[in-house]
Amino acid sequence: MQPDISTDARRKDTRPTIETFELGPFLTNCYLIYGTQPGPCWIVDASFEPEELIARVRQLGLVPQALVLTHAHVDHIAGVDEVRRAFPGLPVLGHVAEKDWLSDPELNLGRPIGMEVTAHGPDRLMAEGDVLELGAQRWKVFHTPGHSPGGVSLYNEVSKVAMVGDTLFAGSIGRHDFPGSDIRVLADSIRKKLYSLPDETKIYPGHGATSTIGIEKRSNPFVRA
Repeated sequence: MQPDISTDARRKDTRPTIETFELGPFLTNCYLIYGTQPGPCWIVDASFEPEELIARVRQLGLVPQALVLTHAHVDHIAGVDEVRRAFPGLPVLGHVAEKDWLSDPELNLGRPIGMEVTAHGPDRLMAEGDVLELGAQRWKVFHTPGHSPGGVSLYNEVSKVAMVGDTLFAGSIGRHDFPGSDIRVLADSIRKKLYSLPDETKIYPGHGATSTIGIEKRSNPFVRA
């Protein structure tokens, strides 16, 4: 019996393919998420020098639907305008707590390090509990502040994957010595939200290697379950 190709395609489209691009002087992980190709995609965070990411979108024949920001620090937004020039009209999604950060280099921490970086957006504001759709994929928004007031994590239940920004790293956590950071809030975000996900959930952080929730619950030296 021949497989139902349309059914196979729909099934594949519910499970994200995630490609990582380590960009800019801060080695920021920016992500390309898609299902079937050609088809729709998201770009998650846009750091300095996003040309490689842009070229990959074009190579695969993908159509960007949104540029989703895990938070609005300079190393995650410096490439926003370049990405939007490549894909005119692309909406930028960010958390309501950082709605003014893209246009303010003091808030996004560009100015303190000598970088007057500003960017377009956000066009749409995210909040705790929102569900974002990318084709047949559904991603739940968790507000995970602490590293910054508007940090968010995105969770896809079908594939047990989470985009966690700078909230949680493999063996570490996000910095909490910046203006707007709070270690107690950060620890609560990790324990109450991220550590509530299934142990097999694979995390994609804003810097460094991937890990799983189970590994971090057992061995992260900064925040234990």
